[in-house]
Amino acid sequence: MLEGLTMTGSMINRRLLGLLRKESLQILRDPSSIAIAFVLPVVLLLLFGYGVSLDSKHVPIGIVVEQPGAETASFVAAFRQSVYFEPRIYRSLQAGRAALRERRVDGILVLAADFAQRLKGDRDAPIQVIVNGVDANSARLLEGYVQGVWSIWLQRELEARQIPVSVPVEAQTRIWFNPELASRNYLVPGLLVVNMTLVGALLTALVLAREWERGTLEALMVTPVTIGEILIGKLLPYFVLGMGGMVLSVVMALFLFEVPMRGSFWVLAVCSTLFLLSALGMGLLISIVTRNQFVAGMIAILATFLPAFLLSGFLFDIGSMPVVVQVLTHVVAARYFVAILQTLFLAGDVWSLILPNAAALVLMAAFFLGLSRRRLRKRIE
Repeated sequence: MLEGLTMTGSMINRRLLGLLRKESLQILRDPSSIAIAFVLPVVLLLLFGYGVSLDSKHVPIGIVVEQPGAETASFVAAFRQSVYFEPRIYRSLQAGRAALRERRVDGILVLAADFAQRLKGDRDAPIQVIVNGVDANSARLLEGYVQGVWSIWLQRELEARQIPVSVPVEAQTRIWFNPELASRNYLVPGLLVVNMTLVGALLTALVLAREWERGTLEALMVTPVTIGEILIGKLLPYFVLGMGGMVLSVVMALFLFEVPMRGSFWVLAVCSTLFLLSALGMGLLISIVTRNQFVAGMIAILATFLPAFLLSGFLFDIGSMPVVVQVLTHVVAARYFVAILQTLFLAGDVWSLILPNAAALVLMAAFFLGLSRRRLRKRIE
């Protein structure tokens, strides 16, 4: 009896090792798999790390100076010294408005002819601010930056004239987790989720679909190999591929983009494993259902990549979305992994955030892998 069990276990091991070797050779012979796993994440990281920024700096702004003087020169100098603005001087409001219409500037500040007189006297010296509101977010940022530069300049002017400044409330701002306010520190961790989604879901979505199209899966079904062995043989090589791409992305994030890592690497590895298993399960389920590479690829992009890009909180704040869309994000696995990565990189091991999101990934991985096991049967339909 013991000898029979030993022989059976040895045969299972040989079958599984054969399947793993077959799938590994298939990956090595397919340049597209290597490109999606290693080249595409590097390209996306370089593109978003260097080319995409949510920070508004060097914004072209027009300053209309109707009557030049020492006060207006001081005001313009304050904007020249700011990293947020590139001021351009105009002598009339008509010229400034023309520049705004032609998108040569994003906003206009108008200093009226009596600006210096009002500033020296007891009357108010208002400035007119006209902002291009086509991009509402940029318009709000520009308005806030203008108010910041204006308030700092006004305080310096009053101090230079030895005029007492009475401020009943003084705000002392402290920025936690991302004190540099660098959007790169926010974007790069979220982009790791998009990369792992591509590797996990897109590649595995093509695995069984390719086998069905080539007719090799039917030949595999008539062998003694079990469904569990088929699934392990298909998933394990792509799991290794996905984790390799994740390691490469993390190394780039830490050493190339200098994103801080305040959490534990072990927690990062465990949570990455959970998310990759859920992505592999989704891709495998798509592959089993469609049996066509083109259809499987399109469904994988629509069902996994786009939600990971748009509904995960990677680029857009989930709390600002409509209620219906917020509810929909709860079925997107990337939402939970984005929250974990941003917490690990910028805040640390905050267990009250990590554990619930990790539990959600466990449930989603179990659901998709279990459903894939149930849908794949050893019979030709």
